[in-house]
Amino acid sequence: MTAFQDEYPEKFSHCFGCGKSHPSGLRLKSHWDMEGNPIDTIVSVTPPEIYSGGVPGHVYGGMIAALFDCHGTASAAAFACRAEGRKIGDWNLPDSDLPPVRYVTASLTVDFLRPTPQNVELKIRARLLMIEGRKIELEMTLMADDLLCAKARMLAVRFQEKGA
Repeated sequence: MTAFQDEYPEKFSHCFGCGKSHPSGLRLKSHWDMEGNPIDTIVSVTPPEIYSGGVPGHVYGGMIAALFDCHGTASAAAFACRAEGRKIGDWNLPDSDLPPVRYVTASLTVDFLRPTPQNVELKIRARLLMIEGRKIELEMTLMADDLLCAKARMLAVRFQEKGA
């Protein structure tokens, strides 16, 4: 299954968290959760040990926020495309004059429920709460094995090129 981020135009592929063109980035791969709930999006990642937090053996909180940020904005784009009857990446089709659908974070609230262990695959799931004009609101969870370690709420706004 092609990840949402793999469909980004080159000019949007430099993000540290999810950009395929970032030389030292995480290269997150978000997609629809076809094994669990297909209305949700999911990403799995094991952050490198360099992102350790203040508690030995645990992930730095700023990295957790970055993971929510990148997965959330990719998910917002996917939810918007679905709501518009589009497929993510349809702007890459030959003869397409459709603009890419991209979102930026307007607000991100993270609740850290317990320290997140390192060297464990983390699963971040996003669920759509609301679409209103250019705004999308999501709720997200971060699981390490079967432990809920953090949850987040995001307000994302559709990016518009200047003059658009």
